[in-house]
Amino acid sequence: MRSLWLFATALLAACATAAPPAVAGPDEGGPPRPTPIHGVTPGHKCDATATGKFIGKPGTSETGAAIKRITKAAVLRWAPPGYMLTMDFREDRVTVYLGANRNVDKIACG
Repeated sequence: MRSLWLFATALLAACATAAPPAVAGPDEGGPPRPTPIHGVTPGHKCDATATGKFIGKPGTSETGAAIKRITKAAVLRWAPPGYMLTMDFREDRVTVYLGANRNVDKIACG
């Protein structure tokens, strides 16, 4: 029984992996780091106070890029009518709600 326990422990230790090497970011001369899927992107916090001028505009990629730039968000999420969204909150994400005519109805952070 003891040898079985030692064998199982050795097997589990063999499955362990070493931590990946640190990659230099853009500040250190390396490639840009990707936007994280979970959590918050450092240096980005959405602020939708100056987005009123986009209400009623067509939901195009140019409009989305301008909204993303003005809100300082790292992630842009489109919400067409009837589209289900996750309820998780991300302070680095802006959500653009579109009406039936594909124009911007509402802009919110999170």
